[in-house]
Amino acid sequence: QVQLVESGGGLVQAGGSLRLSCAASERTFRAYAMGWFRQAPGKERDFVAVISRSGGSTYYADSVKGRFTISRDSAKNSVYLEMNSLKPEDTAVYFCAASPTGNSDPRRYTYWGQGTQVTVSS
Repeated sequence: QVQLVESGGGLVQAGGSLRLSCAASERTFRAYAMGWFRQAPGKERDFVAVISRSGGSTYYADSVKGRFTISRDSAKNSVYLEMNSLKPEDTAVYFCAASPTGNSDPRRYTYWGQGTQVTVSS
């Protein structure tokens, strides 16, 4: 069992930045691609970004490409999401997740964190 804990959410003005962190419980973290998803009230849980096991490959949703950056630190068993130029439509609960074969489909992810709230005011 892999436990994931997100942190770093909060309230920020449009155009501002936040850095989310996700800490994994064990070194088996290295065997998983890591993704970020988000869910706004009344909406589906949407893919945001994913990073490969090695950190060598990344993929982003069109809505965040050029603004968000996903990264990982295997030594710290952590994954990060740097969010810049935030927009009100980025407001959501953000979840990190682990997948044996990461892609944009949340059904491919085995482990999930509890989420951290990001609110962007206009």
